[in-house]
Amino acid sequence: MAYQELVDEILKGVGGKENINGVTHCITRLRFDLKHEEQADTETLKKTKGIVTVVQSGGQYQVVIGNHVPEVYQEFVQHAGLAGNDAAPSGEKKGPLDAFIDVISSIFTPVLGLLAATGMIKGLNALFVSLGWIENTSGTYAILQAAGDCFFYFFPIFLGYTAAKKFGLKQFVGMAIGAALVYPALSGLTANAEPLYTLFAGTVFESPVYVTFLGIPVILMSYSSSVIPIVIATYFGAKLEKGITKIIPSIVRSFLVPFLTVLIMVPLTFIVIGPIATWIGNLLGAAVLAIYNFSPIIAGIAVGAVWQVLVMFGLHWGIIPIAINNIGVLGYDPVMVLGQATPFATAGAVLAVIIKSRNNSIRAIGIPAFISSLFGVSEPSLYGITLPRKKPFIATLISASIGGLIMGAMGTKSFIIGGMGIFSLPNYIDPTEGIGSGFYGYVLAITVAFVLSFILTITFLYDPQEDRQEATASDNEASPLIPSERAAKEITFSLPLTGIVLPLSAVEDQAFANGLLGKGLAVSPDEGLVRAPFDGVVETLFPTKHAIGLKSDDGVEVLIHIGMDTVNLDGRFFETKVKQGDQVKQGEVLLTFDKEEIEEAGYSLVTPIVVTNTSAYLDVIADDNRGAITIVK
Repeated sequence: MAYQELVDEILKGVGGKENINGVTHCITRLRFDLKHEEQADTETLKKTKGIVTVVQSGGQYQVVIGNHVPEVYQEFVQHAGLAGNDAAPSGEKKGPLDAFIDVISSIFTPVLGLLAATGMIKGLNALFVSLGWIENTSGTYAILQAAGDCFFYFFPIFLGYTAAKKFGLKQFVGMAIGAALVYPALSGLTANAEPLYTLFAGTVFESPVYVTFLGIPVILMSYSSSVIPIVIATYFGAKLEKGITKIIPSIVRSFLVPFLTVLIMVPLTFIVIGPIATWIGNLLGAAVLAIYNFSPIIAGIAVGAVWQVLVMFGLHWGIIPIAINNIGVLGYDPVMVLGQATPFATAGAVLAVIIKSRNNSIRAIGIPAFISSLFGVSEPSLYGITLPRKKPFIATLISASIGGLIMGAMGTKSFIIGGMGIFSLPNYIDPTEGIGSGFYGYVLAITVAFVLSFILTITFLYDPQEDRQEATASDNEASPLIPSERAAKEITFSLPLTGIVLPLSAVEDQAFANGLLGKGLAVSPDEGLVRAPFDGVVETLFPTKHAIGLKSDDGVEVLIHIGMDTVNLDGRFFETKVKQGDQVKQGEVLLTFDKEEIEEAGYSLVTPIVVTNTSAYLDVIADDNRGAITIVK
């Protein structure tokens, strides 16, 4: 498991499996529903390598990991023996806002990746037509449109699954209700047909009736791409299923419970829930449009200014379903787009910090965060760079609000939920009219937001002296050296194994390769011998003997991880010569391993050696030519 040590720390930090009701993940963070948040060790988690920060908001305990959170999530639920976002009822009562955010994020988080992917295909299809590369009557267009529109058209089926998981309904029952809503034969009943009669004539709810169910009028709506009807239907379906389960004998429960649930819920949804939920969706879309039309410029300034704050606390989840509903009802969304200059404003501020800072550790964090922001994921930049320095964060808010102003003034709208960041451009192409002023408004807005944020940050909203002072302070705190040793500028030690020296990027495990656990080198050993690289103490010795943690007398903390996935050997072919807590001298044998047996068992012996307290120093220089690591204080 590539992230075993990280998931161990997370599980311990959140209070163990017994404190977890459920866990989901979004693009950058694990979202926990904890029974008792006060049992979580937030400060320790924030200091853990591989964790950007911890956010407590929206009734969720959010551990921000970064772009590789899906892999961490998979290993976490497997390691902890959890069922992912299958959440039991929380032990603590949530407020209305917290409960709403929890429900929305649990239902929509699992589908956002596919929604964005298929949306990108639709956006590219519209772009190809606008550029004249294909005709919208061609087979190429039709097939690409099917690939891009299939998910959104049948959205109720997918939401039926995720909502069922959240509310405790059998997932396939939720999917069956969603499938009934988009059943083609029902939607075709209104084509070229005369209504039997009209309900609520003369009101905003005027509805023709084409069919009845046992004499009860059925108001047929278009449920493709809809959001609200299936979520409400699934909620009541879960209540119904639980009630039926109590009265049906267990011997016939496996088929009678879903039989009765579907038999009751599908007609009930078509007769009552569907029409009411659709009217709610239409009213919500009209209300949002009315607010936007009152002053698109003011709306742009407001949404642009607060979007990053909403993301910080996970409250943007409350806007995502509104945007999806608007696209389903109106054909476009004019609101959520107003905050989409934020990642570019963040990227501009981070680039300025990278250029202006002389702190190598800041640059090491900033460069991948900058790239991530360009692709629409701003949390690594937010928590790693802008928010801790405050003024660059203010620069992003100002710049994003100006970007929102431009989009509001030029009528920018999103027609699909597609790619993010630089991949989002096709989202703003009108599928009927092609590239228009709204598209150009988006391009202008993100460009202005990026440039303005860069200028504000590099001129007077960032002082690199603060980072130099912080680096010096952390050095002094982290390294308990005697006065004569504090004057030293560098500490160099040789590697604990002999063999072919490799950069960390050559390691298969991405936690090591990406430097999440610290800077260092790797060795493909030519013998099964590990020696102490310096005088110090054995801080950690894993029971499986495949890894050992040392701390030098100078305070340098080093992890030696022998091979990849060798933890699965459970100590076979390893022999330790020391125990945890032992004082060791440079060159002393720490452990041995049978190189041939381990390789014959199918395991790689490429061994990462990393300085786990890298952040305590100005720099850690890994010299693979000399086979040495230098600590710069």
